[in-house]
Amino acid sequence: MKLVREITVDNFAGGGGASAGYELATGVPVDVAINHDPDAIRMHEVNHPETLHLQEDVWDIDPRDVCAGRPVALNWLSPSCTHHSIAAGGKPKNKQLRAQAWLAVRWAATVRPRVQILENVKEFQSWGPLLKNGQPDPKRKGLTYKTFVNALRRQGYDVETRVLKACDYGAPTGRERFFMAMRRDGRPIVWPEPTHGAPDSPSVRSGKLKPWRTAAEIIDWSIPCPSIFERKKPLAENTLRRIARGIKKFIIDNPNPYIVPPDKVVFIARQFGQSIGHGADEPLGTITAGGMGKCQLVTAFLAQYHNETTGNEARGQTLDRPLMTLDTSNRYALVTSHLVKLRGQNIGQPVTEPLHTITAGGLHHAEVRAFLVAYYGSSVGQTMDSPLGTVTTHDRFGLVTIHGTPYQIVDIGMRMLEPHELFAAQGFPPEYIIDRDATGKRYPKSAQVARCGNSVPPPFAEALIRANLPELCKDVPYKSGHQLELRLI
Repeated sequence: MKLVREITVDNFAGGGGASAGYELATGVPVDVAINHDPDAIRMHEVNHPETLHLQEDVWDIDPRDVCAGRPVALNWLSPSCTHHSIAAGGKPKNKQLRAQAWLAVRWAATVRPRVQILENVKEFQSWGPLLKNGQPDPKRKGLTYKTFVNALRRQGYDVETRVLKACDYGAPTGRERFFMAMRRDGRPIVWPEPTHGAPDSPSVRSGKLKPWRTAAEIIDWSIPCPSIFERKKPLAENTLRRIARGIKKFIIDNPNPYIVPPDKVVFIARQFGQSIGHGADEPLGTITAGGMGKCQLVTAFLAQYHNETTGNEARGQTLDRPLMTLDTSNRYALVTSHLVKLRGQNIGQPVTEPLHTITAGGLHHAEVRAFLVAYYGSSVGQTMDSPLGTVTTHDRFGLVTIHGTPYQIVDIGMRMLEPHELFAAQGFPPEYIIDRDATGKRYPKSAQVARCGNSVPPPFAEALIRANLPELCKDVPYKSGHQLELRLI
């Protein structure tokens, strides 16, 4: 006979979001990771080499064989959410994929994990039978879910659920997920207290909580954001329209548009062909050209491309909030607006030329790219070298007033967010490997983004594990009643 420690299992392990959170909390890797996808297993393996990896369908594995008599402290389950989510629209639902959650009952009935945690979309609670056309039966909404919960309780588990937001636990994304906590050891289920909150909330102002981490934190400002007017292949009209609407909503009509920090803006400025320079010790947003006081700055926002926009709708966000929920496609683009401070008709010039004399009719002196964005009809804007469009009683052009100072948009850059930025938004550690597997095989960007969209934000897992399994965690003092379960075999 010998004493054996409890083990932890990550079912539907994917690229390793829950496992990364477990390791952040405990300082050690999960013992077993299970997934049918070889690419997911290989990404998990390169980041968690000490874990036992099982590339199998979760239903083809007998939990008793996996555990070999060892007690299970935690069984984490992240069953497919696609066929529960409303994001799939009117597409038929797959009954088999919706049934993946029943794995929790199988593990409960065979090896009786002390704690199980399941995560999914919040629509999981409406899980019920499907009609013949593959759509949920509205008359039996939630019926299967109730049966599922009752089956767990019959196995001796206490069951509680919550919908949590990742930004409340330190991830710079607003991803919202449903969590079901199940435990059979007689201890209470504990829901972690938020560590972050809205910047204007009383809890943040009083210092009780930290402010939400923002999308701006995960942007790699050193990556070029090329001008949309110098592309070899012009952007589609619908994309230009989205950009125009975003500029109107998030910059022109926004009394406090996001201004790129002074120590970052130089990278963007250089991309627009002006070595205008900027020091981190200079006032926010002020960039001097030749010391002559022609102030310039860069504003930015994220455009979102989940579907076609209609009317005057603009999908996207400013950068002073957590990034919106990610999915398996890269649908976020960074849009930057290069602004120049207006002094009469002065719209600026490159610093590589002697300072020009600016007259009242000085538009022809401008050497920077200029673009006015119109917001009516089908127009998406015009260049400055064409006649000004019809002026109506409403200001419809790209003139921006920031804190009482007028600016004019002289260039616009756009690029899609890179995979490492998206993983950072999910809360993955910066050292997490996302571009290659354990064999050295490189992953294309599309595969990296898909793995990110399917992932559990690690801060979720870390917070839940610290709250419910403190005896496993590092930097957590021992408390009476919280101890590892050891079993004779």
